[in-house]
Amino acid sequence: MRREYPVQPVVGVGAVVVDLGKVLLVQRGVEPSLGKWSFPGGAVELGEAVRDAVVRETKEETCLDIEVIQDEPMDVYDIFDWDKQGKLWYHYVLLQFLAKSKNGILKPTSDAKDAKWVPLKEVKNYDLADSVRQFLQKHQKQLQIY
Repeated sequence: MRREYPVQPVVGVGAVVVDLGKVLLVQRGVEPSLGKWSFPGGAVELGEAVRDAVVRETKEETCLDIEVIQDEPMDVYDIFDWDKQGKLWYHYVLLQFLAKSKNGILKPTSDAKDAKWVPLKEVKNYDLADSVRQFLQKHQKQLQIY
């Protein structure tokens, strides 16, 4: 599956893991959005259910086991990144799922430079990926109940 300069959109998932007023964020170690803070997640593999992909990707990036607590995605985003010549560099269709942490010790791995629990009140101070900033602005009140 080509992620750079794709011939079709790539389906991706994100885990919105919230616990006691904090949200789990990872600092991206690869493009797109290299160095920005985002929800753990990644591309769905061929033959893999999206909910299984959320669990797998979160484990790969953070060493945490999670449980998806809402069957349908909280939101869906088209992520477009264009190169300097104006060609489509990345195109993801990203499904964000609400989840809770079950167990494990938080440790960045895989393509995450860092991982941390960030208080919802402080998340706006982070250099967030655009889609994550939009998501948090849209769903902030909803996330505060977890």
